[in-house]
Amino acid sequence: MTKVQDTIVRSQQEDRLPIAALVSLFTAGFITTLTEALPAGVLPRMSDALDVSESVAGQTVTIYAVATMLTAIPVAVATANWPRRRLLVVALAGFLVANLVTAFSADYTVTMVARFVAGAASGVTWSILGGYAQRIAPDAVKGRAMAFAFAGTPVALALGVPVGAFLGQIVGWQLTFGLMSVLAAVLIVWTLWKLPDVPGQEAAERLPLRSLLRIRGLRTILIVTGVYVLAHTVLYTYIAPVLAGVGLADQVQWILLVFGIASILSIWLTGVFVDRHHRRLTLLSTALFALAAVALTLWARTAIVDYAAVAAWGLAFGGAATLFQGALMAAAREHADAAQPLMVTMWNGGIGLGGLIGGVLLAGLGSASLMTVVAVLVILTLAVVVSARTYAFPGSRPEDSAKPIDASS
Repeated sequence: MTKVQDTIVRSQQEDRLPIAALVSLFTAGFITTLTEALPAGVLPRMSDALDVSESVAGQTVTIYAVATMLTAIPVAVATANWPRRRLLVVALAGFLVANLVTAFSADYTVTMVARFVAGAASGVTWSILGGYAQRIAPDAVKGRAMAFAFAGTPVALALGVPVGAFLGQIVGWQLTFGLMSVLAAVLIVWTLWKLPDVPGQEAAERLPLRSLLRIRGLRTILIVTGVYVLAHTVLYTYIAPVLAGVGLADQVQWILLVFGIASILSIWLTGVFVDRHHRRLTLLSTALFALAAVALTLWARTAIVDYAAVAAWGLAFGGAATLFQGALMAAAREHADAAQPLMVTMWNGGIGLGGLIGGVLLAGLGSASLMTVVAVLVILTLAVVVSARTYAFPGSRPEDSAKPIDASS
């Protein structure tokens, strides 16, 4: 037994989080999210360097999400029997190369190919992140371990993107992407040193996709996730025109800062309570989001209401990835590694549809229609979570929930 494995075994016996190992997963999530969102912070300079319009340069974000959605399931199937650490290192190497090419490229087509590679690496990372965190943690703190791993996302959005944008102004956007490659290289070394390996899944243990979708509760969890992320993406992507429509255009950056701080707080609170109160936290997350959406729909012209509603939205969203991933893995049990790419696909499908549907609504019906649609979507999500108490979001997991059946609950 290696020194690192011995440390993990001791921490499992003592119900302690394997912090050094989880730092690797946290940073992998941070790199994944920051790589996706960084072009938004350096878009004007990036478009000038690539000699394209800002709207065309913005497609570097779109192709990343599309690549993640398209590759998550096929790559997961092809690499199901790979040791998890090897798979994570390959994904990190993908980020290293893709960001390095982006840093040196002056050609739009080359940059788009690099962004597609980065998106594929993202699909791999998100497919294993939650399950990896749970498999190296003691039973009593598995939810807390997963929250730790997923905390890289809100930290990247709240702090990483603004810092990246600032560095892009000071030292240039190319060097910013180069620094992302350096971070990926350092993380590869840290991962090989501190993250214990766990095996993949043998072919005989894998369920085909059709059988996975027949596991009780699984389809409900996936649908709830997709609709929740769809509603969030519509609001987050078009929050500026929503606020401009009620005369608060000058408050956008401060309102988004409140959202980011609340999201980070949410991740911490989720980590503290998720192992004992998973269903209650899921209900609270959807209820807070619904309350925020209704408030922004009916009373958005009052600044104090906007700040309070956005804080509630941040508290709702920060822990959502942990809650939905946890529900998925609890329902799928031994098939969790195979089921996680389905979650990645639904999550990124929600992101892609959110940008598209929000744009159509904004162009056709105006900013007020965005909030009405978001409120309806989240209220429907809350109703499903409330009713899906048997298998999808139970207070306690039924013993036979991971058995495939003809319909989900």
